[in-house]
Amino acid sequence: MNKFALTFLLFTITFSLKGQDSTKVEQDNRPAIYWFYHNNFNLATRYSDLAEAKSALYSLINLEPQNDSLKFNLAYMYFDTKQYASSILVCMDVLALNPQHAPSLEMTAISYEELGLKEKALLNYEQLYLLTDNIETLYKLTFIQFDLKRYGECEVNIEILMKHPEIDNKTMVFQISETEQKEFSLRVAVLNLQGLVKKDQGDLAGARESWNSVLAIAPDFIFATNNIAELDK
Repeated sequence: MNKFALTFLLFTITFSLKGQDSTKVEQDNRPAIYWFYHNNFNLATRYSDLAEAKSALYSLINLEPQNDSLKFNLAYMYFDTKQYASSILVCMDVLALNPQHAPSLEMTAISYEELGLKEKALLNYEQLYLLTDNIETLYKLTFIQFDLKRYGECEVNIEILMKHPEIDNKTMVFQISETEQKEFSLRVAVLNLQGLVKKDQGDLAGARESWNSVLAIAPDFIFATNNIAELDK
C-alpha cells in the first residue's frame, strides 16, 4: 500500500468536560462528587497527566454510564496513545448507546486497521460510509477492498468515486519522499488505485492507461511513475 497521511478523519475531539464551571453545581442536579471528578479531569488534562485524566473519566462514567460523550473521550485518549484494542472496546460501548455515532465508527475502523484486522476495519468503514456518504471514507474502504483482493467490489466503488462530483475538489496527502509530503487530488489517488487493481488482475495495458492518466493530471506523482517503470522491466 502506498503510504500517505490520512487527511479525512471525521472526528474532532473536544473534551466535553472542559469549559464547564464548577459553580454549575448549584444549577445542576448532578451530585457534588461529579464536579469533584470533573475538576480532577480538567486539572489532569491541563497538566498532561493522562493517567489521572483517564482515572477521572472512569469515575465520571461510573456516575453517568449512559453518557456517550464521556466514553468517547476515554476512547480517544486510548486511541491517541495507540492503545487501539482498548479504544475499540470503549467505542463499542459508545455504539451500543448510539449506533449512529460516526466518530466512534471511524475510530474503531482506524484502530482495527492499525491492528492489521482489515476485515473488521472494512466493516466499520462500510457502516460509516452508509451513515455519512463521505467520499474519503468510500476511498478508504475501496483501498482496503483492494488489499483484501475483493476486486469486484473494489471496481464498482472506483466507478462510483470517478463519477463523484467532489472528486476533483478533495485532496489527499502522499509521502513522496522520506522528508516531503504533497497534496494531490482524490482523482489522482483513485486512478492510481485503479491501475493497481488492473495490474493485479493481469490487465497490464489497462493499468498503464490508468497510470498515464494520473501523470497527465499530476506529472510529479512518483507512485504512478514507479508503477509504470515496474511494467517496463
